[in-house]
Amino acid sequence: MSEELDEMGPVDYVLVEWSGKQPTGEALPHLVDLVEGGIIRILDMAFITKDEDGTVAGVEIADLGDRIEEVSIFEGASSGILSEEDTQEAAQALEPGTSAALLVYENTWAAPFAAAVRRSGGQLVAGGRIPVDAIIAALDEVEGTA
Repeated sequence: MSEELDEMGPVDYVLVEWSGKQPTGEALPHLVDLVEGGIIRILDMAFITKDEDGTVAGVEIADLGDRIEEVSIFEGASSGILSEEDTQEAAQALEPGTSAALLVYENTWAAPFAAAVRRSGGQLVAGGRIPVDAIIAALDEVEGTA
């Protein structure tokens, strides 16, 4: 198992929120493409709702109604990484009256690079995301000074 973990790519999580408690399903084919293309591997997935009064509940795939067929490809995507405590903590970021998907995924595209870094004694010391709005603002500022 240790050898298998040594070959893994970086692992990230995302929490995606929808108002009105109903995602349209538009993003799902793109997620499937990422998985089928070997770019990411879903390690864990949880669906969460937060009622208007702040009550949080987990949602099983079987309870997604007309979305079952679209999401069923991910049924069983549970490594045990996400705990009830994790989903409760994630729910704190949600607005009342929303639903969300919490995904933990391996960046399989980066696995060979990450494994080589680890074998050579390197380690990741920082990481992060730059919001698209921040990039747009920075590019607008550069264009304004050019």
